[in-house]
Amino acid sequence: MDSPRLKDLMERGSPVCVSLSHEDAPTTDALFCELVQRARYGESFHISSQGCPVGSYILGKSDASPRDYYAASGRYRDKRAAGRAANVLPRLQRSYTSIRIFPYGDSPEFLAVILFLRPAKAMLVVQALSFNDGRRVVCANGGTASVCGDCTAYPIETHRAGISVGCRGSRKHSGYGDEEMVVGVPHTLVEKIESGLERLLMT
Repeated sequence: MDSPRLKDLMERGSPVCVSLSHEDAPTTDALFCELVQRARYGESFHISSQGCPVGSYILGKSDASPRDYYAASGRYRDKRAAGRAANVLPRLQRSYTSIRIFPYGDSPEFLAVILFLRPAKAMLVVQALSFNDGRRVVCANGGTASVCGDCTAYPIETHRAGISVGCRGSRKHSGYGDEEMVVGVPHTLVEKIESGLERLLMT
C-alpha cells in the first residue's frame, strides 16, 4: 500500500493552503470560509480583504471586535459572555497585505493547510501528531470562527494544529458537511504528520 499523504485523508476535494503576502490584491465581498471551500474544489484566490467582519478581525484586517455582534446574536447569555468569547478568538498578529488561498499541491509555499475531515480521519491526524513524542493534542473550540480562527490564525500563530468542530457561520455560508470537522495544520507540522501517518499503517 502507498504511504498515506495528508491530502488522502479528505474524501471530497483537496486540502486548502493559506499564505500571506506583501503584494497588492483585489478585494472581494465573498467570505473567507466561502473562498476556502471553493479552493477545496480547485479554485485559487489572491485577496486583500474579504466580506466577513468577524473574519476581518481574526485575519488582522480590522480592530473592530465582534463583541457587540456576538451579544446581539443570542448565542451568549449576556454581554459579558459575548465579550469574553470575542476576547479569546485567535487572531493573526503579523503584518501583511494580502492572502493567497489555493489547493494543496499548487505551491510548496504556505503557512497553514486546512482539511475537512470525518471524525475518524481527524483522529488519525491527532494520532500522527502524538506518534513521535506521545504528547496530547489540545483542542480549543468556542463553536465560532472555525475556518478563519481555529484553523487558520491559530495554527499560523502558534505552530500547533487546530482541530475544530466547526461553527454555524462557516457551515451555513460555505456548506461543508454536517459530518465533517475542520483541521488546520501549520506548514511546520505537515512532514511530522505525514511521517506519523505512514508509521501508523504498520500498527
